[in-house]
Amino acid sequence: METQALWVLDGGMGRELARRGAPFRQPEWSALALMEAPQTVRKVHQAYVASGARVITTNSYALVPFHIGAERFAAEGETLAALAGQLARDVADEQDGAVQVAGSLPPLFGSYRADLFEADRVSELAAPLIRVLAPQVDIWLAETMSLIAEPLALKALLPADGKPFWVSFTLEDETPGREPLLRSGERVVDAVTALVGVGVDAILFNCCQPEVIEAALAVAGARLQALGRGDIRLGAYANAFPPQPKEATANDGLDEIRADLGPLDYLGWAERWRAVGASLIGGCCGIGPEHIQALASRLR
Repeated sequence: METQALWVLDGGMGRELARRGAPFRQPEWSALALMEAPQTVRKVHQAYVASGARVITTNSYALVPFHIGAERFAAEGETLAALAGQLARDVADEQDGAVQVAGSLPPLFGSYRADLFEADRVSELAAPLIRVLAPQVDIWLAETMSLIAEPLALKALLPADGKPFWVSFTLEDETPGREPLLRSGERVVDAVTALVGVGVDAILFNCCQPEVIEAALAVAGARLQALGRGDIRLGAYANAFPPQPKEATANDGLDEIRADLGPLDYLGWAERWRAVGASLIGGCCGIGPEHIQALASRLR
């Protein structure tokens, strides 16, 4: 397998904001810092860049009614998303082109909740985010997708701007060693096939345990090769949570952070992902600048 040049991504935003003393509570999560302490968001972006991240992601993940409520979303959603885009853009521009900005397009109806997906409301919730992020981002990133239909619907709303479209799926945590599945129960091989059909540029796996990602990358890589699309990048950014059961939801409470996923432990998993073809590697919830520094200094 031909190995593409590695791009190191950033790590989780919410936990790092909390660690730095930013206001942080449920249900707003990382959105609260945009409202009350935006300079802390900037500092987190800068910390990841200093650690070696080549791509930083806008802090727009929680800017949906699921987190900030329908009224606030209607009144302030676009303004907050524009601020999230500007903060990331400003930090990236300090690096003279060495850092790119990924515009986070989150699960619109709640993390891990494929059962709550409403196809007829995707445009209502996603179009305002896309409109204000468009001038600030270099890459579109639909992340923590639990089902195939949502990134397909998001892709249909994106402007014809030529910017890469990345999709990152979250996987069931309870099936290490078995066929990897999205949290919807859909097969990874079917997700890859569907995304190739709409012009995806990268397929990643995030916000799940590192133990389940290697198999998903192997399945995705094999399917891409079979389709003659080995040019599509693969990537991963795991969380540091214990296994999340099928009934888990993102706003149930703050999950514990595993003690066995320090920077060097996480590097070990990243090396395995790299060996099966991942060229976009970063971290999700609970993975901080120290982890990204280990990736940047050792993997490259």
